[in-house]
Amino acid sequence: MDILTAILLGIIQGLTEFLPISSSGHLEIAKTILGDKSLPKESLLMTLVLHGATALSTMAVFRNDIKEILQGLFQFKQNNAFYFSAKIILSMIPAVFVGLFFEDLITQLFHQNILLVGGMLWITAALLYFANRAKVTEKDLDFKNALGIGIIQAIAILPGISRSGATIALGVILGIDKSKAARFSFLMVIPLIFGSMAKSILEIDSQISEINIIPLSIGFIAAFLTGIIACKWMIEWVKNSKLWYFSLYCLIAGTAAMMYGVL
Repeated sequence: MDILTAILLGIIQGLTEFLPISSSGHLEIAKTILGDKSLPKESLLMTLVLHGATALSTMAVFRNDIKEILQGLFQFKQNNAFYFSAKIILSMIPAVFVGLFFEDLITQLFHQNILLVGGMLWITAALLYFANRAKVTEKDLDFKNALGIGIIQAIAILPGISRSGATIALGVILGIDKSKAARFSFLMVIPLIFGSMAKSILEIDSQISEINIIPLSIGFIAAFLTGIIACKWMIEWVKNSKLWYFSLYCLIAGTAAMMYGVL
């Protein structure tokens, strides 16, 4: 993979990880259009590195929230930080299950298969449309909601279904306050991304010497910087109920991807 492709993929990841339009789906589309010839394992490593960069972007934007949670946990009491962390752990279980048992199947099935990616983008568009029409409430997140959001996060492992879009949309549809839904959506994925990165790096350890580190590093920096900007944008857009913009975009992008895949 050349440096220019790495920069473009980093920017795409940084924007699409937080904007509800599917980062993994757009990465697969970009790889196909740019003619990326990486093997599935190498392509997966680049995807994971870029996801790691945006996970760090999330930590940078929500650094005060993370600090507050950690301080609360170290009090060793059943306080708000304890319950919030328990909800994040509960939400992780479905995605961990899917990642452990179905990751290889998903990687092979969707590798540069933008016809399927386009179909998944349509699903994202539908979720965002219904979320935009949901009633505005200030409901808190409970454990039942956390599990439901965790299940849809596991489904969003499929490229084309936006993880942030699906989890925020379901939270809003369930009546959870929009800001709280967005905060939970962005924080819940951090441990999953780092865990997935560690698992994948261990699996391809024997091939590490054959992979060019420079494009990975440059893509990482591009994704991290772009991610910080996009994360702040998304928080404001969710508050202002502008999800239908992204619903329309996903519908158009999904249609274009399927047409490209057929031709």
